[in-house]
Amino acid sequence: MNKFSHDITERRTPFAHSMERRRLFYRLCLILADIGLIFAMFALTGQLYFGEFQSETTTANALAFSCLFIVIGQYSGLYSTRSMTQDWQAISKLATTQIISALLLTAAIFFTKSAEDFSRVSFGLGMLLVFPPLALVRVLFARWLRSSGRKDLESILIIDDGGPPIALEGARWISAAEMNIDLENPGPLTLDHIGALLRNTDRVIVSCPVHHRQLWAPVLRAAGVNGEVVSHGLQELGVSRIRIEEAFISLEVSKGPLTLPQRAVKRAMDLVIAGIALILLSPLFLVVAIAIKLDDGGPLLFKQDRVGRGNRFFPIIKFRTMKIEESDLDGTVSASRQDNRITRVGAILRKTSIDELPQLLNVLGGSMSLVGPRPHATGSTAGEKLFWEIDRSYWLRHALKPGMTGLAQVRGYRGATEKEEDLLNRLFSDLEYVSNWNPLLDLQILARTAFVMIHRNAF
Repeated sequence: MNKFSHDITERRTPFAHSMERRRLFYRLCLILADIGLIFAMFALTGQLYFGEFQSETTTANALAFSCLFIVIGQYSGLYSTRSMTQDWQAISKLATTQIISALLLTAAIFFTKSAEDFSRVSFGLGMLLVFPPLALVRVLFARWLRSSGRKDLESILIIDDGGPPIALEGARWISAAEMNIDLENPGPLTLDHIGALLRNTDRVIVSCPVHHRQLWAPVLRAAGVNGEVVSHGLQELGVSRIRIEEAFISLEVSKGPLTLPQRAVKRAMDLVIAGIALILLSPLFLVVAIAIKLDDGGPLLFKQDRVGRGNRFFPIIKFRTMKIEESDLDGTVSASRQDNRITRVGAILRKTSIDELPQLLNVLGGSMSLVGPRPHATGSTAGEKLFWEIDRSYWLRHALKPGMTGLAQVRGYRGATEKEEDLLNRLFSDLEYVSNWNPLLDLQILARTAFVMIHRNAF
């Protein structure tokens, strides 16, 4: 990383990290308060209806209901920043969460034929008793946040790119001109700078002239942040909603592709599957290491900077398959079938895709996912053009973490990109994956990957 990126990371991310830690702490406090109140109100129900605080029925109801309540609350926005700071938003989300949780629990009891152990009266009484204290805690908490000067826990960044002047309390402000941000013909380095600048930022507002709006929109989408441009109206940007502040109106043109619960599910899948895979594959890793050493005595691993999530560079890890003196750090020349740079062992590793397995370490480290758009080298070309010169939507594929495998790969789009169509086939598959992610899709792609590890275009 060059000095520009390093300086931005050091100056900007501590504030965002502090904001994120504070939000997580407040959410945890609310979750613990909710669990405590649910158990307390159901214990009171037990005393009122059964004459005992430690009633098995009401305790079981409290346990089952609290588990559903917390999970549904995460998805409904009950613990979002807006719900923590706005009274009526909090009460509305609370009512929605409680109703859905109660209905799901009732349905589960019905379908599992557990009705004989279920007291409808005590459960209904518990539902009535639990809502008022939960609502009261949220109202008091929101008012405390506002009175203590923490009414907005979002990390907000305003980028001034020559548009109308705007100001927002608590927001950070930078000048695109002073940061030397030029979007007329952005390359990987420029987008790496922007990615470092936007990292860990919840909301990005760009104020720019009309002719720059269409330049900023795809960059913000590709960065995977909640991005907005200040405007009086531009339908061609694909606006998701209008945000109205006291001093200005902005159009939201991008949104992170995954919600916080979705990111948590995807990350949990990565950690569990990658961890198990590393343990099971450790004997194979040892065999490959010995083979590489016996072949030419060189280093086992090869690292190369690739473009990852938010268009930020990261070092990808692979088993070394090329001769030391002919390693291509920029990926300018794609490997071919009769590539004399590849070692004897390397040819076998590439043919079987075993050379990619060390990327499990990237997955555990968080720079990659098991499934996602494959990360490309910065010097990769299709025909006579660099990848990003073929289609401006190329950068949108980086809204998610890159993957060890992806939708494009299981469809057979791999190997050398000899013509522009080879890149476009991969790009459209990647954008389809970003738009339609779900856990089942990841599992399907992982299963299908087993059948394409040995492929006619793997060389």
